Amino acid sequence: MPATASPADDRIFTAALVVIGDEILSGRTQDANIAYLAKWLGLQGIRLREVRVVADDTAAIVAAVNALRVAHDYLFTTGGIGPTHDDITVDAIAQALGVEVVLHPQAVAVLTDH
Repeated sequence: MPATASPADDRIFTAALVVIGDEILSGRTQDANIAYLAKWLGLQGIRLREVRVVADDTAAIVAAVNALRVAHDYLFTTGGIGPTHDDITVDAIAQALGVEVVLHPQAVAVLTDH
């Protein structure tokens, strides 16, 4: 005999996306991730409900992450991660989550040797 479905089985999970980058806001670069992520999440049964595009600015990233992570089941970020010395995204996300950035020695070695 099949189990009776509970109300939790009908729950709709939601997600939000923070797109990070001055290049997106200035129009120099066109976002290619929103549509892809929305489609992929939909296939997983998760509805993308909100997208915010923010500058490469610590306060803006922290504010967006903190607002969206309490409003949705999942939070994704794109952009903002680059090989430049001035990239602030990792530190901003860590600040929003109240954690320290920890470097993985093997990952650092792979990047250094590459």
